Amino acid sequence: MAGKDARLTRTWVVFAVGVAISGATVAQGPQWLVDGGCRDGQPHGRYELRTGSGSLRVAGAFNVGRRTGSFIFWSPQGARIAHIPYDDDARNGTLATWYETRGGDREPPRRFESAWRRGERDGLTRTWYAGGQRRSETEYVQGSLATSIGWTNAGTRVSDSVARDIAKRDAAAADAEYAELEAFVHDHLPRCD
Repeated sequence: MAGKDARLTRTWVVFAVGVAISGATVAQGPQWLVDGGCRDGQPHGRYELRTGSGSLRVAGAFNVGRRTGSFIFWSPQGARIAHIPYDDDARNGTLATWYETRGGDREPPRRFESAWRRGERDGLTRTWYAGGQRRSETEYVQGSLATSIGWTNAGTRVSDSVARDIAKRDAAAADAEYAELEAFVHDHLPRCD
């Protein structure tokens, strides 16, 4: 019985994306290799998502269907674009994202870096412009914005009200990015049936 519940699953998932003309698909999307285990019908243990050519796009781990530890995401070009730590399926730790860049061997510029505790921002959040200049530094207390300072792309400090507006826009953009990455994983889970 334990062998059945704790089996390793390797699944190829093929997505056809495109326009159908007279019932024929004219464009096909990427193939994905989902490598992960299952326990009690839920994802469990190491998780990797690779392209059909073998490039790693996501690495993380599950504990009986709940995300645990760090999930790291890479762009199609192989550059790290996000690090999202979890504790019992809630964001917990320092989340970070980087701007996507085209080629090159250098580290892509940071975009967001934010302290989270039990699923909400709690602590310092910092953001940067694509060129690497500081954009904002914001302190959150249990999910609520407490203080914020901000800068223009040229490095000039902005008023407190403008800094708060920047912080709110940046938090919304980061949340949308995190949700998109989480949906990407959700759409590519191991088959545990």
